Amino acid sequence: MNEKPHKLAVFDFDHTLIEGDSLWPFLIYTAGWPRAALAVLEAALFLAVCFIKNRRDPALADRRSFLKARLLRRLLRGRKTEELRPAIEKLYAWQKWNAPVREALFDHHAKGHQIVIASGGLDLYLPELIRDLPPRALICTRIEVRDGDVTGLMPSGNCVRARKAEILARYIEKNGPFAESWGYGNFPHDLPMLDLLDHRIIVS
Repeated sequence: MNEKPHKLAVFDFDHTLIEGDSLWPFLIYTAGWPRAALAVLEAALFLAVCFIKNRRDPALADRRSFLKARLLRRLLRGRKTEELRPAIEKLYAWQKWNAPVREALFDHHAKGHQIVIASGGLDLYLPELIRDLPPRALICTRIEVRDGDVTGLMPSGNCVRARKAEILARYIEKNGPFAESWGYGNFPHDLPMLDLLDHRIIVS
């Protein structure tokens, strides 16, 4: 039986391993600027109307996730997964690594630490964006695909903030215990995740 790794290093992706955010460029590359901009306007207006009608609706408590869900359905629903390949390759070429954080990841790997990337980004593109990194586990926002068609739905929720921390906690419970752990993320969104780990590195 293989011995489980004893130390863990967790890295956020957007604004941590890379400079900037990956979701918005992906949506632009997929749908184009005009359609993406119109979708943002429509989602914001829809949120405003919903809030006026029923501000106590639990779905409105996390406005960022509400807007993200609306955008994903509007811009991705009905697309074939193979249609996304050009956008993903453009995104791969666009992304700019945060060199010190990327070096820290390779250093942890060289020391034999278990590597986890925990991101609010989508499983539609993240596996390709991190293809040049050492072996690692990936925690991210899952997008439903039925018979090759993207629905735009997030069946496991939006993997950010408290939700990301919940998923990581389950990973640690399943794969631990770990004698020591490190977390790399940005403020304030990754604080719930970082609170699970021994050493917190805030990336600005």
